[in-house]
Amino acid sequence: MAFDPRTTSVEALAYLGDSVLEVYVRRHLLESGLTRSIDLNREAQRYVTARAQFAAMEKLEPQLTEEERQIFRSGKNPGHLRPPSGVPIETYRVATGMEVLFGRLYLDGQKERLDELFLLAYGEQPTRL
Repeated sequence: MAFDPRTTSVEALAYLGDSVLEVYVRRHLLESGLTRSIDLNREAQRYVTARAQFAAMEKLEPQLTEEERQIFRSGKNPGHLRPPSGVPIETYRVATGMEVLFGRLYLDGQKERLDELFLLAYGEQPTRL
């Protein structure tokens, strides 16, 4: 049976999307000249926390295609989500939706769109994977 990204579970897409976003961020930070792990880890928090992803999605959502909005909404609405302590559930849902979107776009081979969305979300030049 052939693999079909359209039938991949929301949980699996979020899992992958978290990694995709992490690679974009890490590569961006290395290219910015940071080399010490303490600095890299501190700066990464500007991108990969639920709150940072929530803020990024506020910029991204108006720029999404209808298909991308549907993917984002599917990731935003699973019932099993349990946010970390101190993170509002809606913030966590939006962050998860972003991860699902990034995971799906990655599986669909849409690297240029991922580059564009990273730039739109964080206002910085993306790095190519």
